[in-house]
Amino acid sequence: MAREIKFSDISTVLDEIEYPIGRSTASEELSDVRLILADGDTNLGKLVSETSLESFESAADIESALHNVLPRKAVGEPYQSEGDA
Repeated sequence: MAREIKFSDISTVLDEIEYPIGRSTASEELSDVRLILADGDTNLGKLVSETSLESFESAADIESALHNVLPRKAVGEPYQSEGDA
């Protein structure tokens, strides 16, 4: 069964993985997750497979690597902060 999660809640899915983990294994484990982005959606496993790291030591490693492969508009408007009012 496919899972669906917003990018802002990605840590809940990444925390379920046992670390350290190789990129290909992480990609396989996350292949059933549809990631909802600000400008659409994508498969989380596919995104992980596009990262440059061969392995991840923690959920923070994966999340950081994902920021390098996501399009700029994927997580919201550039240079905007949700904390500013």
